[in-house]
Amino acid sequence: MRIGIICPYSLTIPGGVQSQVLGLARQLRALGQHTRVLGPCDGPPPDASVIPLGDSLPTAANGSIAPIAPDVPCALRTIQALRDGEFDLLHLHEPMAPGPTVTALFMSNAPMVGTFHAAGGSLAYDLLNRPIRWLSGRLDYRFAVSNDAAEMAQHSLGHDYEILFNGVETDQCELATPWPTEGPTIFFVGRHEPRKGLSVLLGAMNELPSDVRLWIASDGPETEELKKRFAGDPRIEWLGRISEKEKFSRMKGADIFCAPSLRGESFGIVLLEGMACDTVVVASDIPGYSKVAEEGKHAVLVPPDDSHSLATAIEKILGDESRQQEIRENGRKRALQFSMKSLAKRYLDSYQELLKAL
Repeated sequence: MRIGIICPYSLTIPGGVQSQVLGLARQLRALGQHTRVLGPCDGPPPDASVIPLGDSLPTAANGSIAPIAPDVPCALRTIQALRDGEFDLLHLHEPMAPGPTVTALFMSNAPMVGTFHAAGGSLAYDLLNRPIRWLSGRLDYRFAVSNDAAEMAQHSLGHDYEILFNGVETDQCELATPWPTEGPTIFFVGRHEPRKGLSVLLGAMNELPSDVRLWIASDGPETEELKKRFAGDPRIEWLGRISEKEKFSRMKGADIFCAPSLRGESFGIVLLEGMACDTVVVASDIPGYSKVAEEGKHAVLVPPDDSHSLATAIEKILGDESRQQEIRENGRKRALQFSMKSLAKRYLDSYQELLKAL
């Protein structure tokens, strides 16, 4: 089968949807399927299977900045790539996001399935309801990564959605070499913007013992301001953007992986990555996280936007080795339930069923 997976977001910029797309493509190829990924790329493609569609344009969306490519050159490259690829089936992630997924919905005659990731409402869906509803009708089958994502899509677009949770590349986590540490270490990775809660974690550092260190990966609109505000703390190391290999290595080396997000997370894939890396996860108790991790069993969940509660939870778990071990073991078992390999097999079954039905 010739499968084309289309991502509307730049594949060279770290993000949840991008990692799902690339991971799914790797597993489908491992299952013997000819799979190519189409998407914007701001630099060299991250994988030999990627067909780059041009640079992205940072655009405000869902309280974040989405690196999409809604321009005409990207549309023309998408049309050419679809013609050259001769795909038996297209899998569109965030099908309604402006850019190559929408171009495919307009221009392709191949069978198409869509996976909806976003949750929490969309102004664009509300303002452009009629044309977007019509366009979504071009999909032959629809998936959502969580109940919240399905509810949002169904409210705005109609149709039914099968829930297929995101997957974790557990083999990458298992093979990662723990990054060396010098004392108790916390790891954070995510875009430096308000909804990710990095400022909350940095505030918690003020209440943590002097031997606790913090690794901060990635960057964003808050980076420079936060660096200036916490410049006097030598325990904090700003890593900038790092590779997936280094991300998993640091997750595995850290004592705690912290995800202090405030909102806008439809599915806690990053928590599952931390669990798969055999690391204690401390995160905000928000719907997208509490649905994948049970407080006190798979992770430590604390009230969002509360630096004091976060610091208290971190200090308490760092001082309890037996509790750490229990949470790591439970978390690792939980992560295995969401392996990318199993997800790829489920998607492949759906592709084959759809092609037989058409």
